[in-house]
Amino acid sequence: MAEGTIDLRGRDFLDLADFTPEELRGLLRLAAVLKEKQKAGERVQPLTGKTLGMIFEKSSTRTRVSFEVGMVQLGGHALFLSSRDTQLGRGEPIPDTARVLSRYVDGIMIRTFSHESVRELAEYATVPVINGLTDLHHPCQVLADAMTILEHKGRLEGVTVAYVGDGNNMANSWLVGAPLFGMNLRVATPPGYECDSGVVDRAKELAARAGTEISLVHDPREAVAGADVIYTDVWASMGQEAEREERLRAFAGFGVTVALAAHAAPDYLFMHCLPAHRGEEVAAEVIDGPHSVIFDEAENRLHAQKAILVATMAGRLA
Repeated sequence: MAEGTIDLRGRDFLDLADFTPEELRGLLRLAAVLKEKQKAGERVQPLTGKTLGMIFEKSSTRTRVSFEVGMVQLGGHALFLSSRDTQLGRGEPIPDTARVLSRYVDGIMIRTFSHESVRELAEYATVPVINGLTDLHHPCQVLADAMTILEHKGRLEGVTVAYVGDGNNMANSWLVGAPLFGMNLRVATPPGYECDSGVVDRAKELAARAGTEISLVHDPREAVAGADVIYTDVWASMGQEAEREERLRAFAGFGVTVALAAHAAPDYLFMHCLPAHRGEEVAAEVIDGPHSVIFDEAENRLHAQKAILVATMAGRLA
């Protein structure tokens, strides 16, 4: 097998907790190889002739563009499927959609609301299914985040990440991802906006096995103190627009300001999965400042997802 590759042929990519630390490290190595070759102008096309069906029930910029561009760069084709334009939007059962698409395409990426819908799709599909985002998990983003931290810090083991904000899909994926990558995690949320309890229990098991630390607090300063990375996300995600005003009040004091960031390590990284609302979850001086790596992070969605596509749909580099 070529250097940097990892063979996950036929596997689904739904949740980071479905993989071993060694498998996730293999994906990071493959992503680094693919990025290096892309920057050098070298064509790597192990997915020539293959098609990825992309189901979108939530709007997207980075997910759609990165998967579509990634498939083209790998020699394949990506097919955009909006729920408004498919029978899913008219109530076709997920098992029927899964069985039919499996006869047309070589892989399926879905970005939707319910995580159970994605699991059901994967249960009935006979091709790999990739979770492009659900309300419970966003594993592709955290894989790209880990790649970015590794590039800037030179290591993942022992890195402490402070997540400040809503206990949403990003926080959930960080909870399971951090121990698998050997990182420590502190999550600060307002009371009533904590992470999913089932995810927390699973994360604590993974952390105990990995010898890493996870802490859940309600004080942003406690989470940020000495942290190597500060991470945040929007306070009202897609589907929560009606709660916006209530959430703005609940999250007062949880914005990542210059004053809050001053409690982190002097060489901290600031990260955000985007889109961002400057003046709400993060101050412009922080997200546009020298510690911010948000655009490296956004770019790495492309390279990390190409690694997932190659590993699950090709298994090795051509």
